Amino acid sequence: MKNLDFDKLRETRAAHPERIAEIFAARKRRELIRGDGRLFIVAADHPARGALSVGSDESAMADRYGLLERLATALSRPGVDGVLGTPDIIEDLALLGLLDDKIVVGSMNRGGLKGASFEMDDRYTAYDIESIMRSGLDFAKNLLRINLADAGSVTTLEATAMAVSDAVDATLPIMLEPFMSEWVDGKIRNDLSTDAVILSISIAAGLGNSSSYTWLKLPVVADMERVMASTTLPTLLLGGDPEGNQEETFEAWSKALALPGVRGLVVGRSLLYPQDGDVVSAIDAAAALVHGA
Repeated sequence: MKNLDFDKLRETRAAHPERIAEIFAARKRRELIRGDGRLFIVAADHPARGALSVGSDESAMADRYGLLERLATALSRPGVDGVLGTPDIIEDLALLGLLDDKIVVGSMNRGGLKGASFEMDDRYTAYDIESIMRSGLDFAKNLLRINLADAGSVTTLEATAMAVSDAVDATLPIMLEPFMSEWVDGKIRNDLSTDAVILSISIAAGLGNSSSYTWLKLPVVADMERVMASTTLPTLLLGGDPEGNQEETFEAWSKALALPGVRGLVVGRSLLYPQDGDVVSAIDAAAALVHGA
């Protein structure tokens, strides 16, 4: 892994912010699909939505320098195709020279912060399609929580449909991460039942004036065969907050990756902050699942 010059990063941000656009313009890009046609993307859009915890550690992702070091380690490993993040993360990585020959996914983020009174007001608050194209990124991503008991969801659905249509006009792949969500004891809970995931897919797939550039980012749930039978859209599997035994998680990923339509993994916290602290081993094991040993 290359040495990370944080002094230069801070100085450039303060004195020469125009360098960010110059670095993006000069970035070496790659084809989205190459080789075995599968993708392994490391996700780091959690801090911007106020999700700093990993497991029982409420502030695990609060140290930006530690996070960047972990991301640099991940991006240096064979089989890691790219990274997903909000503009602050993506620009830090660009300034550190870590984005050449990588798929860069711009997160449109969401305004409904966990625990907020406005949590279901999921308007997009980071990248839009225009800025993703201006920065020369490769993919857009948004989270789509659908709450049938909350009128705020219709605004989110409309904004997502517009983003999908804009992505089609820009010939830019866009990754939708849909959930059926509900209020439970004053908190939002995503329904991870098989039927709920299938319902969320059906709604998400129909958004926008074309689905030609739409991808899905889906959780691994029970009966993934039925889940993947519900869509023809290319699909990447998400990791989520690490829970339980890591070996069991990897086994579930392995089985789901073998299903038709599944193209790879988009995983963040469970690999960047593994239970045993060994980022390299966690990343390499996941890469082997996606691309083969």
